[in-house]
Amino acid sequence: MIFDWLRRRRRDRILAEPMPESWPGLLAHNMGSYAELSDDEQGLLHQLVQVFVTEKHWEGLGGLSMSEEVQVTVAGQACLLILGLDHDLYRRVESILVYPSAVMAPPPPTHFGAVACAPPERAMPVLGQAFARGPVILAWDAVRRGGADPHDGHNVVFHEFAHKLDMLHGGPDGVPPLADAATYARWVEVFERSWTELHDQQARGRRTFLDAYAGKSPAEFFAVATEQFFEQGRTMERKHPDLYEVLRGFYRQDPARREPASR
Repeated sequence: MIFDWLRRRRRDRILAEPMPESWPGLLAHNMGSYAELSDDEQGLLHQLVQVFVTEKHWEGLGGLSMSEEVQVTVAGQACLLILGLDHDLYRRVESILVYPSAVMAPPPPTHFGAVACAPPERAMPVLGQAFARGPVILAWDAVRRGGADPHDGHNVVFHEFAHKLDMLHGGPDGVPPLADAATYARWVEVFERSWTELHDQQARGRRTFLDAYAGKSPAEFFAVATEQFFEQGRTMERKHPDLYEVLRGFYRQDPARREPASR
């Protein structure tokens, strides 16, 4: 298709220019998981970041001055999710809006396309929001906090961009685009069982590996599971091997093998 050809040409032009010298240092400083990537993975991430930063519209709000540091830090974490995937999966991400810190968001619109990191019943401070046909909104302090500790299980960029992957085939339902019917059936089986187990454990007052917010909806379950897959893969593999298996199959990455042996 002509649009695919034009997109490839544009990206070839972007990648013909060397990455700015400061960018790898920004990734290393603000993205703890960067050091755990292989040289080949870092090289691919550099390419994805160059394209992502150039193609997207960036805007600082609430007094935040948009900078290369903000762009590269967000792009690095977002692009880690698609390191093993088609890098056009963020084709519906046009704008990234960044506030200095959590903002008071009004209740989201009633149409199906909005997913927020806060209960929708009333205005509440949010760290991030993703809209099916709109921007990704992030709080910069939360972005930096999530990137600094790559193993605490919380990363707002992973969370919101997992929502954007989920929304590629319609409304957020916890099922991103999958390869075939068999993969879909296995995904639904594992996620429904894991969802039920999470709620059973919560009802009994027991501590769960998956963050409690995962129980809010299937969309949030996928987003939270994505955070913990990339940040606590070794523990997920041990405690929820089937969930780890299907996420590894979708993302085509094995983060448990990247974690330091001491963990």
